[in-house]
Amino acid sequence: MLRFGLCCIFRKEPIKFRRTTAKYLQAFHRNQQLKYLAEICLHNAHSLNKALRYCRDHDIKDFRINSQILPLKTHPDMGYSMEELPFHDQIIQTFKDCGRFCRKHDIRTTFHPDQFILLSSPSSEVIQRSVADLIYQAEVAGWVNADVINIHGGGAYGNKRESLRRLRKGIEQLPEAVRSRLTLENDDRVYAPKDLLPVCRDMGIPLVYDVHHHRCLSDGSSVEATTEMVVGTWSREPLFHLSSPRDGWDSGKPGSHHDYIDADDFPGCWTNLDITVEVEAKAKELAVFKLKQDLIDRAKRIN
Repeated sequence: MLRFGLCCIFRKEPIKFRRTTAKYLQAFHRNQQLKYLAEICLHNAHSLNKALRYCRDHDIKDFRINSQILPLKTHPDMGYSMEELPFHDQIIQTFKDCGRFCRKHDIRTTFHPDQFILLSSPSSEVIQRSVADLIYQAEVAGWVNADVINIHGGGAYGNKRESLRRLRKGIEQLPEAVRSRLTLENDDRVYAPKDLLPVCRDMGIPLVYDVHHHRCLSDGSSVEATTEMVVGTWSREPLFHLSSPRDGWDSGKPGSHHDYIDADDFPGCWTNLDITVEVEAKAKELAVFKLKQDLIDRAKRIN
């Protein structure tokens, strides 16, 4: 069964997640900061509940949760523990209600931390901050029953082999709550699937296959062969990413995402797999609906 996923926000549906900035909060005393942050966290927990209900009602079986669902959680100046927040019990309980809802209705949830999460960085400070952020996201993942925290390999920093060694070392120091959910994803500039597959196999870390990235950064392996290798890294339902280039494959800059997915970009070898496909398109839920219908129409034409 193909499970299609919606990424983080909505295009048309009026379900919103709130954020804030450290610069904005600097104008307030600490108690006021914590109260404001608590209000945003509770709002986001309720919005997640609404998002999951929308997914259930519209046959969307996966939802990627925004990595700033608890804004500024690990910020060096504005960061906080949940116990510091007013009505933190209510916030946590609301997130746990989301987890129970997901289990009841078989909705998968995932996290994809921001690009500043770099376990391959030569800077120990960057790695330390990255680990702290991953620990925060694993805490929320436990509440909401999420089974994936997905990161990229990071930069090559002039020496890809040494960077991959640091990546392995960074993974080794992660607590079990993070590592049991951690996945790596190939990107479109530095790390192709063949670069990351040895790390994944050796360390028991699944690979999230982004076929768009692979088409931008080829490693000589076909989509079919790579799909087979990637599926072998998973002990649970594999997670893949799909997008289409905004200006076409011949534009010279095929990395930017289109509003929708061209059904021809959906690999035929995925059709009969039991996988989750997160739709990375700017039209969000509209793109998910259109892709599902386009694939139905394509199957009818083929048959």
